[in-house]
Amino acid sequence: MTVRGDDESLTARGLRHALDRTTDLAERELKVPLHYYSDPKITEIEESQILRRVPLAVLPSAQVAGTNDYVVRSVLGDSLLITRDGRGAAHVFLNYCRHRGAMPACGSGTASRFVCPYHAWTYKNTGELLTMPGRAGFDSTDTRDYGLVELPSEERHGFIWAVLTAGAAIDLDAHLGDFGAELAMWNYQSYGYHGEREFGSEVSWKGALEAFAEGYHFPFVHGESLIGQNTLANTMVYDEFGRHHRIGFPFNWITNVATDETASREPLANMGVIYWIYPNLILANSPVGVEIIDMLPDGEPTRCTVRHSWMARMPAVDDDMRAGYQMIFDSVHAAVRDEDFAMLPQCGEGVRRGQHDHMLIGRNEIAVQHMIKVFAQELGVALA
Repeated sequence: MTVRGDDESLTARGLRHALDRTTDLAERELKVPLHYYSDPKITEIEESQILRRVPLAVLPSAQVAGTNDYVVRSVLGDSLLITRDGRGAAHVFLNYCRHRGAMPACGSGTASRFVCPYHAWTYKNTGELLTMPGRAGFDSTDTRDYGLVELPSEERHGFIWAVLTAGAAIDLDAHLGDFGAELAMWNYQSYGYHGEREFGSEVSWKGALEAFAEGYHFPFVHGESLIGQNTLANTMVYDEFGRHHRIGFPFNWITNVATDETASREPLANMGVIYWIYPNLILANSPVGVEIIDMLPDGEPTRCTVRHSWMARMPAVDDDMRAGYQMIFDSVHAAVRDEDFAMLPQCGEGVRRGQHDHMLIGRNEIAVQHMIKVFAQELGVALA
């Protein structure tokens, strides 16, 4: 598998940093006002003007791989019903009955129709209202007008994308720009979905995203796990794709490339390749699979939800493969939950209780700076 651009060039950049003990740097430090993380008005704007207006990758395609598969998940408090219909097309609906608002679907599985538990109004997995008991009580109602509300969506690059505003437009090409070609090269649609876990944390969703945009913290937060033991601290290869970015975190053994002609120059053999897909998604690629880390605000400036899932490059075909993948997922999830998100609530507390007027982001945190600058421009926050 290749990564966008020349493989040897990407690996060579990481090797040079490893040998010189350097990293890609921003032009200067960045001062970020504390209210960027703590102001409830900014949190409201983030949801209304960003998160409900741009395409979000609400589900990996592999999670609804088969005909009539479906998944229900909550996004920004909305219950979404994601289906694949009998013809193979994906849909994203608001999971609320048009009669009294109860939820026709729950969990995940395979179904061609969904029955509301309140009065048994029944919907097809294409959204149409199929039956309503006591039809005489609604004799002037055209059932074609009362299907589930469908959100604008597209399926591409191994994900189902949706805009969380009914009637809005969706333009994934405009949203991704050149980054679409980067995602396409990974062929995520061929991966096998393994599982997910969700939890909440007392930290800003923007602060949580930033934890996956620098390796400065690796030896201090991840010193006892494979991340800290295998990855060079405070070292990265960084590239921007408009609002999105890519980071290569070199592994300790990348220096073998300089002395061993047989050593692989493949980026994934020598570094972790991490993406930020604006606004809320992290993709952490490894030789065996990809972590999908989806972070969103949860009602308050310093509270967020985290959905951590994992897909395998080679779909599991037997119990032994599934058990092996479970060990991998357990390990990477422990690093996220018990290391990153054991530390991050302290950052949330610092934002809530701090009496300093700004945070200082270093030149070595170039990807963090990129995140902040992108959001600040959208939110009208002045930086220094």
